[in-house]
Amino acid sequence: MGQVVAFVSGKGGTGKTTLCAAVAGSLAKRGSKVLCIDLDVGLRNLDISLGMRDEASVSFLDVIDGSCAVTDAPVHPLLPSLRLLTAPVAEPETVSEEAFFGLLAEAKAQFDWVLLDAPAGVGALFRLAVRRADRTVVVTQADPASMRDAERAGSLAAQLGPQWVRVVVNRVHSRLYSRLRTNVDDIMDTVGLPLLGLVPEHADVLLAAAWGVPLCNAEGCPAARACANIARRLEGETVPLMLH
Repeated sequence: MGQVVAFVSGKGGTGKTTLCAAVAGSLAKRGSKVLCIDLDVGLRNLDISLGMRDEASVSFLDVIDGSCAVTDAPVHPLLPSLRLLTAPVAEPETVSEEAFFGLLAEAKAQFDWVLLDAPAGVGALFRLAVRRADRTVVVTQADPASMRDAERAGSLAAQLGPQWVRVVVNRVHSRLYSRLRTNVDDIMDTVGLPLLGLVPEHADVLLAAAWGVPLCNAEGCPAARACANIARRLEGETVPLMLH
């Protein structure tokens, strides 16, 4: 039986979608069967971060309404064990909770990992995601607004779903921390969650998206290595934290 991991953030702009895609690619490269589901209805970008913008799209609503099966999810062109269900372009009036949970149950039976890219904030699809997630990853940056919103998102995720909630600090720059007089311990205290990983700021992240290349294939990129380490920690390995 697979694991559902919800990637959430209290506010937009934290790099949550890029992180979700990079972790998904890293898990696939390590031999796992991975399904990504983009829940950001109307503002979908997970296909770009995965390097799948040119692939035919099947939305999670197509599966919920019975017009497609989970196995119809397009296969990644470079990572054959990775598939994507995108979000619909038009926002539906409602998403049936029962039907969505049924989709996740079916996906867990067929994949090792089901990664949900939830919309920023704590709206309806955030709540659906964390209610049936086995784990929740809260993505934040080091600024006060991101940390405050991450604390709210993490607290609500723990109330609605499993207690396994962790924080990833994204776009880390060591000089920024010194200027803000902020360190990792301060962030964990503010957000109130254990740390799953640190991902450094790096130009290759933007370049990978621009070139349509999954970040997990960006050899030598410290951000890609950090995301690979997060994937290894999800699988139960003990991996030291690093900023470079």
